[in-house]
Amino acid sequence: MTAAPSNIHATAIVVGSTGLLFMGPSGWGKSMLAFACIAEAQRMGMSAILVADDQVLVSTQAGAVMATCPASIAGLIELRGTGIVQMPHVASAVMHYAILPGSVSGEKRLPPEGERMTIVDDIDLPVIRLLANTPVPLAALLAKAPDIGR
Repeated sequence: MTAAPSNIHATAIVVGSTGLLFMGPSGWGKSMLAFACIAEAQRMGMSAILVADDQVLVSTQAGAVMATCPASIAGLIELRGTGIVQMPHVASAVMHYAILPGSVSGEKRLPPEGERMTIVDDIDLPVIRLLANTPVPLAALLAKAPDIGR
């Protein structure tokens, strides 16, 4: 395990057994995209749950990237324009992908294959790019990574 978990600005969820870490600038829509993925997965009969919103403690454990929720915000997610709501949650989970904002301009429409992102120090994850206005974000993520949810 790393010396101490690092607190990052992100939203972490689990779909099936796949951890998704939504990262990006403030206002990108991390929370709403994560919430939409949870709702979409549940409609499809898949398990999906919140780990943490806004603050995520990231560390490694036995080579896995772990996301843990600070106790003070456990089970809370901000849905911009709606407010803070309570949801079922887990205290921590293994993360498998970093979900980052896609490019809305035509200049970098196609992200590089095999892209990875360093989350903090020596902790990195494979990246999937996603536009904030994607109407069915889980469907887009599953198209890119069919192993999500398994």
